[in-house]
Amino acid sequence: MAFRPQINKKNLKSDIFSGIVVALISIPISMGYAQIAGLSPVCGLYGSLLPILSYAFLSSSPQFVVGVDAMPAAMVGSLLSTCGIAHGSSEALKFVPLISLMVAVWFLLFRFLKAGRVVKYISDPVMGGFISGVGTLIILFQLPKLYGGNASSGQLISVLINIVREFSNFNLLSFFLGFGTIAVILIFRKINPKIPMSVIMLGLGIIITVIFKIDRFGVKLLSSVQGGFPKLSIPNIFIIKDYKDYIPNCIVLSLMISLVVMAQTLLAANNYAAKHDYKIDNNQELIAYSVMNLASSISGSCPINGSVSRSAIVEQFECKSQLMSITAFFTMLLVLLFGTKFFIYLPVPVLTGIVVSALLSILDIKQAKRLWKCNKSELFIFITAYLGVLFLGTVYGVVIGVGLSFFSVVKKAVVPPRAFLGKIPGHHGYYDLRRNKNSRPIKNTVLYRFGGNLFFANVGTFISDIENGIKEDTKFVIIDAGGIGSVDITAVDKIVSLYNKLSSRGIQFYLTEQQGHVNDLIRQFGGEKLINDGKVRRTISLALRTCGFTKPYPLEGLSKDYDYSYVESKEKLAEFEWAFGKEAESKMQELADELVVNLLQATQNISGNNFENINFEEIEAAISWGKIGLFDEEELLENLEAKLEHLEHEHKLSPERTKAFEILIERRKSVVQQKVMMLNPDAIIMLQQRMEIVEQNLKKKYSTEENEEKNNHQ
Repeated sequence: MAFRPQINKKNLKSDIFSGIVVALISIPISMGYAQIAGLSPVCGLYGSLLPILSYAFLSSSPQFVVGVDAMPAAMVGSLLSTCGIAHGSSEALKFVPLISLMVAVWFLLFRFLKAGRVVKYISDPVMGGFISGVGTLIILFQLPKLYGGNASSGQLISVLINIVREFSNFNLLSFFLGFGTIAVILIFRKINPKIPMSVIMLGLGIIITVIFKIDRFGVKLLSSVQGGFPKLSIPNIFIIKDYKDYIPNCIVLSLMISLVVMAQTLLAANNYAAKHDYKIDNNQELIAYSVMNLASSISGSCPINGSVSRSAIVEQFECKSQLMSITAFFTMLLVLLFGTKFFIYLPVPVLTGIVVSALLSILDIKQAKRLWKCNKSELFIFITAYLGVLFLGTVYGVVIGVGLSFFSVVKKAVVPPRAFLGKIPGHHGYYDLRRNKNSRPIKNTVLYRFGGNLFFANVGTFISDIENGIKEDTKFVIIDAGGIGSVDITAVDKIVSLYNKLSSRGIQFYLTEQQGHVNDLIRQFGGEKLINDGKVRRTISLALRTCGFTKPYPLEGLSKDYDYSYVESKEKLAEFEWAFGKEAESKMQELADELVVNLLQATQNISGNNFENINFEEIEAAISWGKIGLFDEEELLENLEAKLEHLEHEHKLSPERTKAFEILIERRKSVVQQKVMMLNPDAIIMLQQRMEIVEQNLKKKYSTEENEEKNNHQ
């Protein structure tokens, strides 16, 4: 890849405008996050200068935005508190750039190790819980500044105590300015996200101070911000000698910052790439992350991260190239050269309100609600990562988050999906007995599916399931191993032991459907006895044939004279149960309601005496027939008839439309039955004749009823 920005000439105006907007939005946010990291506000502007320019020339992403961001700032600020370094002190100004340098080194190491693949092992619930925890903690840090108090740091308990203590400094005007800023930004974010309200509120805050001199009423203003180009220097690594007890913390923290930045930024950049149909070079991105953090380090700023919120803003303005980042660099340079003298008029509550409103957007409340509805175990991981940050701090929060990610991976490997299988009469394949109410076990047979790699940690579950599934009349155990991609030596030993144990009880054991390389592993680990004894078969059907079964297989709960050649109407919801599980019945009702709407729309022009001229083929084309399996559709048509009868009873259907509905449903039933009977030629002729007879009978029926009504009326 060439080390130059990918400038799209067709989008020069939108890219330049996006860059200006990004720089202006970054002014208050970067200054606020710099203070959170323990630096002076101007250091945040430095972090939005050279790092952005270096990223523009090295990144493979044409539209992603980087800059001073919440998580690295909070993690660095937490470390300063741990080391006893005062925020804003000269020591902090030396210490924080050193952390940025360490982060740059870690990214360079990640590049050579090709560690970008590590990102896939950090789950969304872990990242969502961690980010939400960091966002909540920073908001609580900054909360007292909204009403005239001072910010704090540390863990949740000490932060809450400080919030209460700082009420002694409560200033009503500061309160209205701070919370009013948040309210205005949030309202306009919903009305029109393209309006950069954070920039507007920054300008309004300065104007209000200049006109009304609000500092006379106790409102705190931002301290003077020194302008000009940053003084570039390599951080003094020997400062760590004065804090040698905290060297392990510094190394761990910089590593954790690197992991978090890599996970969040790489994932977000790849999501944008997939959305806009281009590719990201993860290794190239790691180099870009290293250089941008090196640039931040020599500029005297904190570690740099990708900004999802600012990237979303430039996407709205249709940014297409890194010209946006180059424009942002020059815009920020102009601000540093000529604009910083106005910042002394910026009210602290307004700046804090801008930062808090930005932090609110990173709280992943939607994911928490989604997990509450669909996956309580993943919600537990989300909440644990969240609370870990609040009560133990960002460093331990990251450790907990990474640990939970690997725990989640291990848990899914140790407890993979598995099921006992049976047959549904008239259906191909084998179905989960618990999920499909019409699935029945094959007589004298345990059919078991295991859906993951089989190894030392889960082979116990495999053996236990099979032993618990064996009944007194069991003669055969057949394993569907199609989902087993690998086995280890422990698993093979256990399987051979199980085979010997079952053989001693007169129960035949078969391993089926596995891929060829699994057989290679079985032989390699000493399990060739299974293969030599003919207990490894290519398919379940071959194993059943070896057991003496021929189709149709005898099923438990069915009489000997059961007609397997045709599925009776009571065998319903096979495909729906497979797809929706316990919700199959309700989903069937929803689909029936949808078809009622389609029928009403397709027949809305039927009225009066035009029944004879109805074009049924045209109406059927407008109806969503055939969305589900044939056997389930029979159930659907029955539901549909019941709903239409209810509408007719409530006089919501005209007689003409009722006639049309009956004919349409009968026609569809005939089509379904044709397909069910495997397109038997004789059956087709009989069904076509039956359909014609049904239509004639319906017409005669309604014709007779109309004549009777006329006679009664006369």
